[in-house]
Amino acid sequence: MRSITTLDLQYAHRFYGFQGEAQYLHGHTGVLTIEVEDNVNEGVNMVFPCNEIQKTAWDVLKNFDHALILREDDPLLPAILDVYEKQGIKDGHPCNTMKGEAFKTELATAYPDARLVVTKETMTVEGMIKIVYELLKDKLNIVKLTFTSGVNAACCEFPTDKTMDRCPLCGISLDENGVCPKCGYKKA
Repeated sequence: MRSITTLDLQYAHRFYGFQGEAQYLHGHTGVLTIEVEDNVNEGVNMVFPCNEIQKTAWDVLKNFDHALILREDDPLLPAILDVYEKQGIKDGHPCNTMKGEAFKTELATAYPDARLVVTKETMTVEGMIKIVYELLKDKLNIVKLTFTSGVNAACCEFPTDKTMDRCPLCGISLDENGVCPKCGYKKA
Protein backbone atom coordinates (compact mmCIF):
# COMPACT_ATOMS: atom_id res chain seq x y z
CA MET A 1 0.00 0.00 0.00
CA ARG A 2 1.09 3.63 -0.48
CA SER A 3 1.02 6.85 1.50
CA ILE A 4 1.05 9.98 -0.64
CA THR A 5 1.80 13.60 0.22
CA THR A 6 2.61 16.84 -1.59
CA LEU A 7 4.90 19.82 -1.00
CA ASP A 8 4.83 23.25 -2.64
CA LEU A 9 8.11 24.86 -3.67
CA GLN A 10 8.53 28.46 -4.86
CA TYR A 11 11.69 28.95 -6.89
CA ALA A 12 13.33 30.88 -9.71
CA HIS A 13 15.43 29.45 -12.51
CA ARG A 14 16.18 29.67 -16.19
CA PHE A 15 17.17 27.30 -18.97
CA TYR A 16 20.63 28.51 -19.89
CA GLY A 17 21.31 27.91 -23.58
CA PHE A 18 17.62 27.29 -24.35
CA GLN A 19 16.08 29.10 -27.32
CA GLY A 20 12.74 30.30 -26.00
CA GLU A 21 11.01 32.07 -23.14
CA ALA A 22 12.57 29.80 -20.52
CA GLN A 23 16.03 31.26 -21.20
CA TYR A 24 14.97 34.27 -19.12
CA LEU A 25 15.09 34.21 -15.34
CA HIS A 26 11.57 33.40 -14.11
CA GLY A 27 9.76 31.91 -11.16
CA HIS A 28 7.47 28.96 -10.53
CA THR A 29 5.32 27.30 -7.97
CA GLY A 30 6.26 23.64 -8.13
CA VAL A 31 4.26 20.83 -6.57
CA LEU A 32 6.12 17.69 -5.58
CA THR A 33 4.09 14.54 -4.92
CA ILE A 34 5.87 11.81 -3.00
CA GLU A 35 4.53 8.26 -2.85
CA VAL A 36 6.04 5.82 -0.37
CA GLU A 37 5.20 2.14 -0.20
CA ASP A 38 5.39 -0.50 2.50
CA ASN A 39 3.18 -2.80 4.49
CA VAL A 40 0.48 -1.19 6.58
CA ASN A 41 1.90 -0.64 10.04
CA GLU A 42 -0.44 -2.58 12.36
CA GLY A 43 -0.02 -0.25 15.32
CA VAL A 44 -1.12 2.91 13.52
CA ASN A 45 -2.92 1.39 10.48
CA MET A 46 -0.97 3.34 7.86
CA VAL A 47 2.08 2.93 5.68
CA PHE A 48 3.80 6.11 6.84
CA PRO A 49 2.23 9.25 8.37
CA CYS A 50 1.96 11.83 5.58
CA ASN A 51 2.98 14.65 7.91
CA GLU A 52 6.17 12.70 8.67
CA ILE A 53 6.83 12.18 4.95
CA GLN A 54 6.51 15.96 4.56
CA LYS A 55 8.77 16.65 7.54
CA THR A 56 11.46 14.23 6.33
CA ALA A 57 11.35 15.63 2.80
CA TRP A 58 11.08 19.28 3.87
CA ASP A 59 14.21 19.06 6.02
CA VAL A 60 16.17 18.67 2.78
CA LEU A 61 13.92 20.24 0.15
CA LYS A 62 13.36 23.57 1.88
CA ASN A 63 16.67 24.51 0.26
CA PHE A 64 14.71 24.72 -3.01
CA ASP A 65 11.94 26.92 -1.60
CA HIS A 66 12.34 30.62 -2.39
CA ALA A 67 15.70 29.77 -3.92
CA LEU A 68 17.44 30.56 -7.16
CA ILE A 69 18.34 27.39 -9.05
CA LEU A 70 21.01 27.74 -11.71
CA ARG A 71 23.09 25.34 -13.75
CA GLU A 72 26.78 25.28 -12.75
CA ASP A 73 27.92 26.69 -16.12
CA ASP A 74 25.36 29.53 -16.23
CA PRO A 75 27.18 32.88 -16.63
CA LEU A 76 24.60 34.45 -14.30
CA LEU A 77 25.97 32.43 -11.38
CA PRO A 78 29.23 34.38 -10.78
CA ALA A 79 27.42 37.68 -11.35
CA ILE A 80 24.75 36.82 -8.77
CA LEU A 81 27.35 35.67 -6.26
CA ASP A 82 29.21 38.95 -6.81
CA VAL A 83 26.05 40.97 -6.13
CA TYR A 84 25.32 38.89 -3.01
CA GLU A 85 28.89 39.51 -1.83
CA LYS A 86 28.55 43.28 -2.35
CA GLN A 87 25.22 43.29 -0.50
CA GLY A 88 26.70 41.29 2.36
CA ILE A 89 24.20 38.42 2.00
CA LYS A 90 26.30 35.73 0.30
CA ASP A 91 27.01 34.04 3.61
CA GLY A 92 23.54 34.54 4.97
CA HIS A 93 21.36 37.09 6.65
CA PRO A 94 19.62 36.92 10.05
CA CYS A 95 16.21 36.92 8.31
CA ASN A 96 17.16 33.84 6.28
CA THR A 97 15.71 31.26 8.68
CA MET A 98 13.89 28.91 6.28
CA LYS A 99 16.97 27.03 5.18
CA GLY A 100 17.94 23.41 5.29
CA GLU A 101 21.28 21.76 5.76
CA ALA A 102 23.73 22.26 2.92
CA PHE A 103 24.05 19.26 0.64
CA LYS A 104 26.21 18.17 -2.28
CA THR A 105 25.32 15.33 -4.61
CA GLU A 106 26.43 14.43 -8.10
CA LEU A 107 23.45 16.39 -9.47
CA ALA A 108 23.12 19.43 -7.19
CA THR A 109 24.73 21.49 -4.46
CA ALA A 110 22.74 23.61 -2.00
CA TYR A 111 24.08 26.86 -0.60
CA PRO A 112 21.34 27.60 1.95
CA ASP A 113 22.86 30.82 3.25
CA ALA A 114 22.66 32.32 -0.24
CA ARG A 115 19.24 30.72 -1.04
CA LEU A 116 20.93 29.12 -4.04
CA VAL A 117 20.99 25.63 -5.55
CA VAL A 118 23.51 24.90 -8.28
CA THR A 119 22.69 21.99 -10.57
CA LYS A 120 24.72 19.94 -13.00
CA GLU A 121 21.84 19.79 -15.51
CA THR A 122 19.13 22.26 -16.48
CA MET A 123 16.49 22.39 -13.75
CA THR A 124 13.51 20.86 -15.53
CA VAL A 125 10.66 18.92 -13.88
CA GLU A 126 12.49 15.74 -14.88
CA GLY A 127 15.72 17.09 -13.40
CA MET A 128 13.98 17.94 -10.13
CA ILE A 129 12.71 14.37 -9.83
CA LYS A 130 16.23 13.00 -10.30
CA ILE A 131 17.61 15.37 -7.64
CA VAL A 132 14.81 14.69 -5.14
CA TYR A 133 15.12 10.93 -5.49
CA GLU A 134 18.88 11.09 -4.91
CA LEU A 135 18.35 13.19 -1.77
CA LEU A 136 15.52 11.11 -0.26
CA LYS A 137 16.00 7.52 -1.43
CA ASP A 138 17.67 6.46 1.82
CA LYS A 139 15.19 8.32 4.04
CA LEU A 140 11.87 7.22 2.51
CA ASN A 141 10.74 4.11 0.67
CA ILE A 142 9.87 6.11 -2.47
CA VAL A 143 8.05 4.32 -5.28
CA LYS A 144 6.89 7.35 -7.29
CA LEU A 145 7.69 11.04 -7.58
CA THR A 146 5.66 13.55 -9.56
CA PHE A 147 6.72 17.16 -10.03
CA THR A 148 4.59 19.83 -11.69
CA SER A 149 5.76 23.34 -12.40
CA GLY A 150 3.57 25.68 -14.41
CA VAL A 151 2.19 23.64 -17.30
CA ASN A 152 5.06 21.15 -17.11
CA ALA A 153 4.84 17.84 -15.30
CA ALA A 154 6.85 14.64 -15.04
CA CYS A 155 6.73 11.50 -12.95
CA CYS A 156 8.94 8.53 -12.39
CA GLU A 157 8.39 5.23 -10.63
CA PHE A 158 11.16 3.56 -8.69
CA PRO A 159 11.61 -0.11 -7.79
CA THR A 160 11.55 -0.92 -4.13
CA ASP A 161 12.35 -4.17 -2.42
CA LYS A 162 12.87 -2.97 1.09
CA THR A 163 10.71 -2.41 4.11
CA MET A 164 11.60 -0.07 6.91
CA ASP A 165 11.34 -0.81 10.61
CA ARG A 166 8.70 1.58 11.85
CA CYS A 167 7.38 2.54 15.25
CA PRO A 168 4.12 0.77 16.20
CA LEU A 169 3.03 3.87 18.12
CA CYS A 170 3.52 6.64 15.56
CA GLY A 171 4.50 4.93 12.30
CA ILE A 172 7.80 6.66 11.54
CA SER A 173 11.09 4.92 10.77
CA LEU A 174 13.17 3.67 13.66
CA ASP A 175 16.78 4.82 13.81
CA GLU A 176 19.78 2.50 13.45
CA ASN A 177 19.43 1.53 17.14
CA GLY A 178 15.76 0.56 16.78
CA VAL A 179 14.56 3.69 18.59
CA CYS A 180 11.79 5.99 17.41
CA PRO A 181 13.20 9.54 17.13
CA LYS A 182 9.72 10.98 17.68
CA CYS A 183 8.28 9.16 20.69
CA GLY A 184 11.23 7.17 22.09
CA TYR A 185 9.76 3.69 21.51
CA LYS A 186 12.52 1.05 21.51
CA LYS A 187 12.22 -2.16 19.50
CA ALA A 188 12.65 -5.21 21.72
